[in-house]
Amino acid sequence: MKKPEIIKKTALIFMTAVLASGSLFAIEQNSQKAEEQKPQAQSPADSPKVAFVKNLQNFLSEGNLQAAIASFDNLGADLKSDMGLMLIKGSLLISAGQPKQAIEFLEALEVSNPSNVDILEMKVVAYKAMGKSHVQAKKAAIQKVLAIDPNNATANVELGQEQVLLKKYKIARNYYQKALKGDPSEPNAIFGYGQTSYYMNDIEEARKAFKKMIELNPYDSIAWAYLGKLSAEEQNYKPAVEYVKKAIELEPAYDYYMDLGNYSRFLGRFADAEAAWTQAIKINPDYFLAYAYRGGLYDEQNKFDKALNDYRAVVRTNPDYYYAYESLGNLAWHEGQWEEARKAYEKAYSYNKENISYPLMISACWLKLKKAPMSKQFLDGVLKSYQDKKTLDYSMLRIFHDLGPNNAENDIALKIQKEDKMNKKGKMLFYFGLYYEIKGYDQLAKKYYAEVKGMQSPMFFEYRLAEWGLEK
Repeated sequence: MKKPEIIKKTALIFMTAVLASGSLFAIEQNSQKAEEQKPQAQSPADSPKVAFVKNLQNFLSEGNLQAAIASFDNLGADLKSDMGLMLIKGSLLISAGQPKQAIEFLEALEVSNPSNVDILEMKVVAYKAMGKSHVQAKKAAIQKVLAIDPNNATANVELGQEQVLLKKYKIARNYYQKALKGDPSEPNAIFGYGQTSYYMNDIEEARKAFKKMIELNPYDSIAWAYLGKLSAEEQNYKPAVEYVKKAIELEPAYDYYMDLGNYSRFLGRFADAEAAWTQAIKINPDYFLAYAYRGGLYDEQNKFDKALNDYRAVVRTNPDYYYAYESLGNLAWHEGQWEEARKAYEKAYSYNKENISYPLMISACWLKLKKAPMSKQFLDGVLKSYQDKKTLDYSMLRIFHDLGPNNAENDIALKIQKEDKMNKKGKMLFYFGLYYEIKGYDQLAKKYYAEVKGMQSPMFFEYRLAEWGLEK
């Protein structure tokens, strides 16, 4: 969850310029007050500045940034020297996606106003909008600002944000503290201080910051959301739910629904968790995370068909999310979708060649598909990578490759009995049972599945597969 998702950059740029100009509304209101003090009969026309501001407001209310920018071409000579209005033009150029033109315009202003911090601040914002290719220019602009005003909020906030991206939270927080010395009410500085305090596990400082944000602006949804996070950190999930619901009321954002789902799940409100993650999916059906969380919930509730569909969505929307492939393979296995399970295990194996489970499950899928030659061909490659042919892993792979003989089965049974690592022993008991299931010896298979279940140690995914094997 990042601050720019809540306070839109273009709006922030524009409002900075508006405040620097003394506020468009203030200009208009002050003019109206002056008019009220004059005899009503005079009804004078608006001053040129007020007339321009009203026209500008009309363009902005229509969302017509280009027309707003073009309106500055018609300013009289006296208004062209009004720094507040010039800063508004600069901010509009940035907001319209024209940072290069904004820089050219601001540098022209800077010639006759070299120490004007407002101009220099806006250059920082413009260079940032131009991306990585202008990092050095942005740094130079920041240094100019700090040379004049060491505690400048805009410059120190930018430096803080850079350090957050590097995960250097202590350094970042120091910059935010400097920004707050310059402007104790600067929202991005307060947010940055609160966020870095949260990352540093300084919960009380974080809470103070986010409460201050709400005091300054009770409609700031991200502050409410972070108060929810802080409550959740202390395992106070009921107030966490209320805080994030307030955030959702102000802004129904994807991240907030994700948090609501998590807090509800911890409270055992599984229907609420499902509803929250479903809403997140509606907001952004192309992002994987809500599918993963909801799929995990369905899986825990034995709603396997729904869980399978969600994990399919996870890998569709994020093929690189390798954690999902094991779960997808297991669920497809449960549903008898051998080909889908095989492909999922192959993906998992491509990310983790050290896990013996994946090649064994891939082989089992080929065998379930009645394609023993494909299983042998696959295992040929796997077996070549083993230097020590006396290990239990090698023996299990070999028996799946050869589907026998009896002396190999006896050797594996002895090796499993001697295995002292419980998780490893449980896994191998399962695969020995699976071997017998594939060969059609169902009672013998269930004997080994029952041994796995009797361990009561579901620390490996095969434990669930053994349970499912017993249900057949």
